[in-house]
Amino acid sequence: MFFLNITYFRFFLIRTIMKLDTTRLLPYFTAVVLFLVLSLAYFPDRLEGKVMRQQDTDTYRGMSKEIVDFREQTGEEALWTNRMFGGMPAYLISVRYPYNILGKVHTVFSINHYRPVSFLFLSMLIFFVAMLMFGINPWLSIVGSIAYGFSSFFLIFIEAGHLTKVQAMAYLPGVIASIYYTYKKKVWIGSLMLAVFLGIQLMINHLQITYYTLMIVIIMMLFIFSEAVKEKTLPNFLKRSLIIIVAVILAIGVNFPNLWLTYEYGKYSTRGKSELTANTHITTSGLDKDYIVSWSYGIGETFTLLIPNFKGGKSFGSVGKHDKTYQLLAKNYPPGQLDNITKQIPLYFGDQPFTSGPLYLGAIIIFLFFMGIFLIKGNLRWWILLSTILAIMLAWGKHFMGLTNIFIDYVPGYNKFRAVSTILIITEFTVPFMAMLTLQRIFFDTIDKKIFYKAFKWSIGIVGGLLLIFWLIPKVFIDFSSPIDTNYLQQGATEFVNALKTDRQHMLSSDALRSLFFVLTGAGIIFFAFMKKIKTKYAIAMLGVFILIDLWGVDKRYVNSDNFVSKRMNKIPYPKTQAFDMILRDKSPGYRVFNLTVSTFNDASTSYYMNSIGGYHGAKMERYQELIEYHISKNNMKVLNMLNTKYFILPDNNNQPVVRQNPDALGNAWFVKGYQLVANADSEINALTTFDPSAIAIIDKRFKNLVKDFHYQQDSTAIIKLIDYKPNHLTYDFSSEVQQLTVFSEIYYPKGWQAYIDNKPVDHFRVNYVLRAMIIPKGKHKIEFIFKPAGFYTGNKIALASSIILVLMALGIIFMEFQTYIKNHK
Repeated sequence: MFFLNITYFRFFLIRTIMKLDTTRLLPYFTAVVLFLVLSLAYFPDRLEGKVMRQQDTDTYRGMSKEIVDFREQTGEEALWTNRMFGGMPAYLISVRYPYNILGKVHTVFSINHYRPVSFLFLSMLIFFVAMLMFGINPWLSIVGSIAYGFSSFFLIFIEAGHLTKVQAMAYLPGVIASIYYTYKKKVWIGSLMLAVFLGIQLMINHLQITYYTLMIVIIMMLFIFSEAVKEKTLPNFLKRSLIIIVAVILAIGVNFPNLWLTYEYGKYSTRGKSELTANTHITTSGLDKDYIVSWSYGIGETFTLLIPNFKGGKSFGSVGKHDKTYQLLAKNYPPGQLDNITKQIPLYFGDQPFTSGPLYLGAIIIFLFFMGIFLIKGNLRWWILLSTILAIMLAWGKHFMGLTNIFIDYVPGYNKFRAVSTILIITEFTVPFMAMLTLQRIFFDTIDKKIFYKAFKWSIGIVGGLLLIFWLIPKVFIDFSSPIDTNYLQQGATEFVNALKTDRQHMLSSDALRSLFFVLTGAGIIFFAFMKKIKTKYAIAMLGVFILIDLWGVDKRYVNSDNFVSKRMNKIPYPKTQAFDMILRDKSPGYRVFNLTVSTFNDASTSYYMNSIGGYHGAKMERYQELIEYHISKNNMKVLNMLNTKYFILPDNNNQPVVRQNPDALGNAWFVKGYQLVANADSEINALTTFDPSAIAIIDKRFKNLVKDFHYQQDSTAIIKLIDYKPNHLTYDFSSEVQQLTVFSEIYYPKGWQAYIDNKPVDHFRVNYVLRAMIIPKGKHKIEFIFKPAGFYTGNKIALASSIILVLMALGIIFMEFQTYIKNHK
């Protein structure tokens, strides 16, 4: 019987394929091909074999170098690196989890990670699928996907190298649409899509974007819940909610080791709560408030969604020969210097410390969003509108601290993330989504002419009116000054500042006129299509073309051929300097370098070659960050000695790097004569100011039971030496005729590091605020520190089980859908 069923199934499948209506499949094939062509066309340099040079990608290569090298040499995951900040877990840098089946799916969606082409393709593809799940016409879904993929944040983040952010953003529409589809349409298909899209987004591991995705989900579900209560369908809502919970559990399950380790480390990172009592007015259970809101979008800066150069574009941009600044500089600089100088003009006059460019959503898209406010009915309009408004107000950050403080203090998890302007990625989804709902209603629903005319008139009046004002009289409402202008004024460059203001005003006016053109063009197409003067299919195509032209033109200001270099030039992100080469002749393991010729704690070039006191990471360990603030930044040599800072790289009189060896570095491990117990973290970090690390260990009283039996005895022949170094496994040779309180110049982290004496596990504890120590009995011993966090090994087993269940679920749902299709087409 089973054989007959399979035979019939195969026969039916072949017959179905032969009878397929290819015209119904045309928009789907067109979408995939068009997305690929557009992505390749935007990055033509990639086809020439060039690669994009991205600052954050170079930084990643620097911070992950030891981890990647260890993986390639051993086939294992290091899980820890000593290259940055004395040492830190590798979970948020580079770790591969072998049992997450969704990695293969993501590779397919990302056309085998053909970067940066894959980022544009992926964002458009997932948005297209999401629009289909929301019931949008396939051809309109293509237009919406273009609007989403080419919105400027995507390109700006790609240029900066924020690659996990871009990919997580790409899956955001899929997660939202899957939940909606589960509630409103096919529950099993929707739940499967949710498990896949959410699972991949979690795998990408940009939790800030996932958090913002969750914010949209919560707002949407509140409206769906209220609708269920009103329509008395609450049992169906609860049933589908349970299935959604199962899908979410599966998505979490396949990512369990990643999530476990990230959550565990978060408590010890700068995202966790400090034990210090100073600065309590800005301290939260996560990041400090000042740090959270440091990148706040200005209230007026919100107009960049409609006018890209409303605040001057990126921080340092180019001016042309007809601009006042160019003409002024041309009087003072020869042509050879002029070209470079005029490409780095401080045109930005917004409120952020620095920006690579604004969020621009497209003039036609904004116009359609406003029309949607009038035309879209029901809860769909309200949760989209609420999400949009909330995101904009939260992006204002320090400029709207009333709301920001509420979220930082009372909304769980919100205080874990910096750069509040990033929340505008919510509008990057909701605004084009509303725009496509608007076009769906205009082109494919029946609308009373009076309602259409009202929506059309008001939208033109609001959007067109604003653009007209900013084109003709921007100076009435805007001061074109920037904080950076003060520096020039203090130097007497008043004429230069006046030229800057004139050029900034011109940029705003020009872009206002540009956006007005696209708004009027888009409005004209929509109006004549509604009046049946233009066929719907032509109107959709024309709108797609103009939306693409609009966004493409703005995006090319920030990402173009200038961002590409040959593969040879990109092979090594940080060329080896003479100073690096000199230090690397020292083959002894474990020493550290303090490079003062770079921004030490925002630089990964040193980490690319050797263990660094500094480095770059957005979530370094909290105690190490405090050590930087209290001692390292003040050049406390006692602290630098205990960190085994063997070499300094310093600038000479000509600002060239020179190497200085530190003879007082204490080495990989040493013995101390005694210890000083302190009451808390404040006492512990303050004690580092005057102590002698070669003789005394500062110990928190929480560890007093581990040292109570120690009594110092002298042994001048005692030795301890690091004999084998791996990032996750340190081996020492120890010999002493008496027990020794031994301090190791390694960062203390309790979640995974285990100490061993002659292969037997023993306790170790924290000393000197950040280091490890242990009491070693007399004799000759092998001392080891091995990093084996339970979250990785146990978590991988859970991930494997979850991946198997997810595959079985997918096969089961696909089989059920085919069975249903067969019954309906017999």
